[in-house]
Amino acid sequence: MKNIISIFILVMILIAQLKAQCGCLGEKTGGNKGVVPKYEFAEKVFDNAFFSEGPAAAYDGKVYFSDITFTSEVPGECGHLFVYDPLTGETKIYRSPSNMSNGMMIDPSNNLIVCEGADTGGRRITQTNLVNGESSVVASSYNGKPFNSPNDLTIDSQGNIYFTDPRYSGNEKLEQPVMGVYKININGNVELIIDNISMPNGIALSPGEEYIYVSCNDESAAENKFDSIYTGMFIARYKKNMAGDFIFDKIFTEFFGGYGPDGLTVDSDGNLYAAVRNEDDPAIWVFNSEGETIDWIRLPEVPSNVCFGKGDYKNILYITAGGSLYKINVKTSGLN
Repeated sequence: MKNIISIFILVMILIAQLKAQCGCLGEKTGGNKGVVPKYEFAEKVFDNAFFSEGPAAAYDGKVYFSDITFTSEVPGECGHLFVYDPLTGETKIYRSPSNMSNGMMIDPSNNLIVCEGADTGGRRITQTNLVNGESSVVASSYNGKPFNSPNDLTIDSQGNIYFTDPRYSGNEKLEQPVMGVYKININGNVELIIDNISMPNGIALSPGEEYIYVSCNDESAAENKFDSIYTGMFIARYKKNMAGDFIFDKIFTEFFGGYGPDGLTVDSDGNLYAAVRNEDDPAIWVFNSEGETIDWIRLPEVPSNVCFGKGDYKNILYITAGGSLYKINVKTSGLN
């Protein structure tokens, strides 16, 4: 009997160690409403970046992600762009320097659309054809002035690009009067569509594209330098009107305690996934379309962004956290 008890205790210790190493779903879950299968673990597949960000899944299963090398901590570098291949398990440099690539997404034409930030980066939106490797600039300015620091983006079914433009790092002169959210129309015109969030960060469209979600992660909210209406740590929801404009709908969810949301994505059921930068309890938070928290995916490193795989990998959630890339199987799938 003592041997059985000893073996049981040893097994429990090993499980606890594995959870601590890999990260997993915590004890608090949404029960039957949860999106992560019971006992599913977040598996680390790469850990050699400085600050991983912006995962983007390609149609061939590969996942591209950024490595932001802040010049204050890694002088002399200008970011890297990695690609992970789930077939081989290998991660390689796709492009270096990356011009401080941050959020990314792959459009239906198999172009990698990239937010290039400040801090010696391009401060623009670029595209790279993943077939022939050719790159071009999609947009580099608004009203004749450079962007602050394009951070994250999403693309609608028509090919229009929506991106956030805050400034977290870099000494380049700020020439835009707001930290805005922009739309690049398929004809190339750039529009400022949201100007009332103090520090817009992550961005995602709902499955029917009737809503757009924007996260605000403003650690200096008390200063509110741009006199924005909405400031702090929250996710806002905007609703598309008959003219196709997105109008503020509501504060979808708020965060308290000095931490807030970063990158966002949605699944085919309309659930919203947010990378929440809480050093004491790093996790992906999952909300249903009503703003109720239905699940958590806890991690050993602070997450920055999240995306779904495509095709055969559509039920895999990829997460950038710390200097790593994680993956985890979920019950739902991405939009494409």
